[in-house]
Amino acid sequence: MKIRKELWFGFSLMAAILTVTVIFMPWGNMQNGHIGLLMLSLVVVAIMLGFPTAFTLMGMGVFFAWLAYRSGNPDLAVRQTLDLMVQRAYSVMSNDVLISIPLFVFMGYLVERANLIAKLFRALELALARLPGALAVATLVTCAIFATATGIVGAVVTLMGLLALPAMLRSGYDVRLSAGVITAGGCLGILIPPSVLLIVYGATAGVSVVQLYAGAFFPGIMLASLYIGYVIIVAKWKPHLAPPLPMEERHIDLPPANEKIRDAISHRVLPGLVGALKGSRNLGISSGTIVKQGFIALLPALTLVIFLGFALHMATKPVVKVETAGLMEMGGGVAEESAEAAPGGLDEPKEEGLAEPKEDDADGLKEPPAEGVQEPPAEGLKEPPAEGVQEPPAAKELAGAERVAPTAKIAEKPAAATVSPAPSAGDTAPGSAGGTTPEAAERLPIPTWYWILFGVSVASAIGFYAIFTFVRLEVFKMLLGSFFPLALMILAVLGSIVFGFATPTEAAAIGSAGGFILAAAYRQLNFTVVKESVFLTAKTSAMVCWLFVGSSIFSAAFALLGGQDLVEKWVLSLNMTPLQFMLLSQFIIFILGWPLEWTEIIVIFMPIFIPLLPHFGVDPLFFGLLVALNLQTAFLSPPVAMAAFYLKGVSPPHVTLNQIFAGMMPFMAIQVFALALLYIFPEIGMWLPGVLYGN
Repeated sequence: MKIRKELWFGFSLMAAILTVTVIFMPWGNMQNGHIGLLMLSLVVVAIMLGFPTAFTLMGMGVFFAWLAYRSGNPDLAVRQTLDLMVQRAYSVMSNDVLISIPLFVFMGYLVERANLIAKLFRALELALARLPGALAVATLVTCAIFATATGIVGAVVTLMGLLALPAMLRSGYDVRLSAGVITAGGCLGILIPPSVLLIVYGATAGVSVVQLYAGAFFPGIMLASLYIGYVIIVAKWKPHLAPPLPMEERHIDLPPANEKIRDAISHRVLPGLVGALKGSRNLGISSGTIVKQGFIALLPALTLVIFLGFALHMATKPVVKVETAGLMEMGGGVAEESAEAAPGGLDEPKEEGLAEPKEDDADGLKEPPAEGVQEPPAEGLKEPPAEGVQEPPAAKELAGAERVAPTAKIAEKPAAATVSPAPSAGDTAPGSAGGTTPEAAERLPIPTWYWILFGVSVASAIGFYAIFTFVRLEVFKMLLGSFFPLALMILAVLGSIVFGFATPTEAAAIGSAGGFILAAAYRQLNFTVVKESVFLTAKTSAMVCWLFVGSSIFSAAFALLGGQDLVEKWVLSLNMTPLQFMLLSQFIIFILGWPLEWTEIIVIFMPIFIPLLPHFGVDPLFFGLLVALNLQTAFLSPPVAMAAFYLKGVSPPHVTLNQIFAGMMPFMAIQVFALALLYIFPEIGMWLPGVLYGN
């Protein structure tokens, strides 16, 4: 029987793991920590053999937890193991963050069934037709947008394999380049928010999912931009690998009204529509049709006007300054200045203690017991001057009430420093405490940067409408019906999370509602679609939840056996610098991505790495961004390159698995380069969380 190359690779890797375990394990002096490492290697081999990950983790965890408890108290080992199972399962099920997973997955399946991806790909293909490698670039942009909306790698790769791969092969694209573009683009969904991977990492590492989403936004855009840049360079350098889009593929049928205006007046939209309105009987076209086309054509200009107006409002927004000139710190300036101005005020107590007050005023204060706290001299206590602190009008009516003398004489203050009565609800008088100054009510002058933005925007708009033909109007309509609804839903979900309007769970519910609306708007919402989406969502959510339960039990058993302590002592004994530790950890994760999927890496190995981060001063948020970027390779690296198998399942027979693997290699190198960029320039991922949340 002939064994395929990928199977040889897998068996060789398993043999290497078992060989290292057999050679370096101290069989004559086995301790609990060594048993924990043995459990770790056995779990990796069992998963590579094809056993279900969740139940492998759970079974290994229960068995080795029983061994750990048995070494302490054999009589209670079974009960303690069962208690551990219940406690770990309950702690996972009570984690509120995990509620967002089924909601995001449900949103993805609904959007997938709305048939938006075909329209989106065609619109982007026509919009980017003049760009080198236009089909590949359109594929990457479509994958990035659709992967962001769904987060389901298998769905994106499969659908793009059905749509984009035949189109690229018909246009003469290289098989390897086409396969690499589809598989790499489809994997962007595990990095760009809303990503299930980030939710799983956040729940495992105890990091805020909101901050992870904010941090992963720019690294995801950076990686997609690197992919697009690579494709454009290859298409420019070797045009035979990515030929230009044939002219017959660029043809667009115009509506009869627009075609008539183009032929009779102008091929540009605005002059043509204006000329049609002025012509005799509108060229036989109804005014309503012309106005409708004009409104669609002016939508970019209206959007630009709204954006510039909002920018002007924010740039000239007045700064409200609270007047605090009359407010004094407790025990502060008023008493000090009055003491300087009026010698009869309070003085520092003498060293020998507090003296008795003088009895100049018979009606004044009486002498307290000698051993108590003494009152200050009576002649220093006077009513404050009229310019000072004023009584409220209502208090003047209580003339017959007994008044308590102030504790200090408040000297006359300058007008700017006097404390006025508290302003009423509508009081904005300048100079009153808590009020605003006249300058605060005026808008700020328009800054220079706004005029630069205004000039660039107006010039761009003029250039846009100068080349805005009726053909491009049809492309814009296609984008309006496919790209913009999806973009609005994504922005609503991500914006509500990043700007703090909603938690990830609430935003996921908004996204699910948006998926319903999109499916209904495109007339794809029916009982069959909802049933399939609910079934697939339940299947995926159950898999993730069982993974969490299994990994929680496994991590507990690993810690009970002392495996975590053994790993920490070994790593700390190496005396590595933070850079060396980061290189070692990311290299291990990169290698683990070849035989394992990202779920196993997150739930098994992150609990081992996370406790080591404080020693090296590494932020768990930044480490999570590096891991998410690194785990892109888990879907592209053989033998467990799931993206390759997804694509192979829908590709033509002449496309081999080896060609797909070869096409993915350059994109894996780009991922490693992006990982290095993120480590060298951490602000790519940490700037946005720092601006939004101040950490």
